[in-house]
Amino acid sequence: MTGMSDRADLEHRIQYTFTDKPLLDLALTHRSATVDSAVTAPEVTNERLEFLGDRVLGLAIADMLYAHFSAEPEGSMARRLAALVSRESLADIAVQMSLQDYVQVGGSEAEGESRTASISANACEALIGAVFLDGGFAAAKDLVVRYWRPLMEANVNPPKDSKTELQEWAQGQGFPLPIYTLIETTGPAHSPEFKMSVKVDGQDPAVGIGASKRTATQVAAAALLERIK
Repeated sequence: MTGMSDRADLEHRIQYTFTDKPLLDLALTHRSATVDSAVTAPEVTNERLEFLGDRVLGLAIADMLYAHFSAEPEGSMARRLAALVSRESLADIAVQMSLQDYVQVGGSEAEGESRTASISANACEALIGAVFLDGGFAAAKDLVVRYWRPLMEANVNPPKDSKTELQEWAQGQGFPLPIYTLIETTGPAHSPEFKMSVKVDGQDPAVGIGASKRTATQVAAAALLERIK
């Protein structure tokens, strides 16, 4: 992840051409690539755009779900939304966009597959925020629909609520309810990452990471379910 590839190639790939080219550069600038830290100079990193893009992405997908699943209840759509805006989905979309070739990072931040995926996922949100500022919500939604519609349509049934499923499994085995514990919170205040663990009698704990405690809890529950089933 060097960030040296031609930005015009990325514009061609995502089918959107920026009027404000520096805005695209900002969306692709990780805080490690700047001289000043994001704490003292937030305007020179993509973290503020990431914050905005997260909200734009959520609205665009909610709108898409509302139109596509016209007969589904709120709970089912909420589970679909959570899956589509998850860090895993963002990382997958980032790979489709080849964002790892365009994000500007510095030093050791580029090392490690999981770290690279996280940086690319964050840049994906920042890119959506940048498109929103440059071209408005319609342009941002077009981008979201282009990349996220296949993910949405691939799942005919709503994703299962892993926390509920794990609870039902534990009760069926005669075990106490699963115990969830917050391990740590990392990242900037506007875009934190939570690490949660879940423990069920007779099983080693499983860990999940997400942008909210709720998401991290679901990820941890899904990880434990995958191991025990």
